[in-house]
Amino acid sequence: MDFRERLQKATERGQRAKEARHSEAAAKALSEEECRRLHSNYRLALCDHIERLLDGLAEQFPGFRLETIVDDTGWGSVASRDDVALPGRRSDSHFSRLRIVVSPYGKYHVLEVVAKGTIRNKEVFSRSHFQRLTDVDLDRFRELVEGWVVEYAELYAAAD
Repeated sequence: MDFRERLQKATERGQRAKEARHSEAAAKALSEEECRRLHSNYRLALCDHIERLLDGLAEQFPGFRLETIVDDTGWGSVASRDDVALPGRRSDSHFSRLRIVVSPYGKYHVLEVVAKGTIRNKEVFSRSHFQRLTDVDLDRFRELVEGWVVEYAELYAAAD
């Protein structure tokens, strides 16, 4: 076999290897519909978990109301309360809330959870976490959300 034949065969092998890699990548990549289905399944699981956690927060601190959120910012829950103080003759109102939502499905194919906590009219934290749908670790999301709720409870208990 002369040099030209070996060069031609090497080129053909390289092209076959490239095609094989591309077909593997295409097989691994999720279709748009599969991504939507995955996001929906993860969202449902996380929303149930978020609701249970915020219900526990409301039990720990009487006065919090629990509401379900379904809007253009996502799905989730919020625990909130309004307090009114009457120092002297002037009324003073304060609101506290913890809002945790799963962001809607988007073009980046990620699962994202966003939390915002407010205590006595002051935002005390804002957290978010996301992962690609193909790499989601649902237990990690659950642990993070639990940590955020515990952090909020500690901050709320310490507030004046």
